Amino acid sequence: MLILIGLSILHLATIILLLVATIDNAWWVTKDMYTDVWGRWILQNGAWNYTDLPTQSSYPSDYLQAVQATSVLACIFSIIGIFVFIAQLFTLPKGQRFTISGVFQILACLFIMIAASIYTDRFHIDEQGNYGHSYILAWIAFGLTFISSIVYFVLRKK
Repeated sequence: MLILIGLSILHLATIILLLVATIDNAWWVTKDMYTDVWGRWILQNGAWNYTDLPTQSSYPSDYLQAVQATSVLACIFSIIGIFVFIAQLFTLPKGQRFTISGVFQILACLFIMIAASIYTDRFHIDEQGNYGHSYILAWIAFGLTFISSIVYFVLRKK
């Protein structure tokens, strides 16, 4: 029972991390600019102003859409996974319980890894700045979703 509670807390933590990484505006940070996968915030005259992402070759839109889509899919699959986990506790017999939840988590893990990898490879190559906390949270969420999917597959046998 304690393992199931811990797994539920881990799963909820990964959902929160995925949502913050996808929504928050800090994938790339400089002293006067915050960029995420949806837009850019620029400090002008002491106020933060929202602007669209640049459309130059340094910001290829097809890769940006891939990052957006895969990060949203990671959130969706992880949220579906927690509902499937709860449903499986009460409906499936032992030995079959957590397989579907594990599959949803491994898919969420794969999607957030793809999003962060594309962002690392294709954006801000020759720019001055640092990766922000949302980018770091995306990689932490990758690790936690991987761990929770492994735990689901291990618990399947118990």
